[in-house]
Amino acid sequence: MITDTHTHLYAEQFNDDRKAMMQRAKDAGVSRFFIPAIDSSYTESMFSLEKENPNEVFLMMGLHPTSVKENYLEELVHVKNWIDKRNFYAIGEIGIDLYWDKSFLQQQQEAFRTQIKWAKEKKLPIVIHCRDAFDEIFEILESEKSDDLRGIFHCFTGTLEQAKQAISYNMKLGIGGVATFKNGKIDTFLNEIDLKHIVLETDSPYLAPVPFRGKRNESSYITNVVDKLVDIYGIGFNEIAEITTQNSKDIFNV
Repeated sequence: MITDTHTHLYAEQFNDDRKAMMQRAKDAGVSRFFIPAIDSSYTESMFSLEKENPNEVFLMMGLHPTSVKENYLEELVHVKNWIDKRNFYAIGEIGIDLYWDKSFLQQQQEAFRTQIKWAKEKKLPIVIHCRDAFDEIFEILESEKSDDLRGIFHCFTGTLEQAKQAISYNMKLGIGGVATFKNGKIDTFLNEIDLKHIVLETDSPYLAPVPFRGKRNESSYITNVVDKLVDIYGIGFNEIAEITTQNSKDIFNV
């Protein structure tokens, strides 16, 4: 059993073949799909996906940092309304992204901190999106650290020191296609990180692993990530699938 802890199955890129794409993933051994939110424009399509696949799809709720714009307070109200109304498995994906736009940094910080507090109140994990913002993310995690703070550092692309710092805040590292890239760098030190701190993800339709790099990613390609971890850790495919799925159960409580 393989768990994809981060996949945007509701994305428009899958509109023509979603059912077939999910079947390919199931045929490859992926039986659990965790779905991060972006903003209110995707909520209905997330719920539809869950309704069609009630045993395999697990939803998160949150406001993605690149969706933090002028109307971010309205978007946060949307998140709060839904987490008060029904069950979700995490608050995510949330965080800070300074790659595309730095002009909303203060609002991103506020949204991140607010959603962390909600996650703690609900005893839910957080799923962090971090791009060009390790210092800013760590500053907030440091001020919010507690026994109630836990989650996944999605699409981890940092250094060994940053990996250890993330783990110190009760975060697992989300490892996906980047581990297979020649310039991905994380493959050079991952073997120094105990597998108990690792979960698997695709971030599909983005960040397809080698040999599909540059193409649309999908959850079945997670097996290429497992193959890479087999090389890095020197243990079997099934063992990696089993350990990382258990890690995901420890985080998501399901």
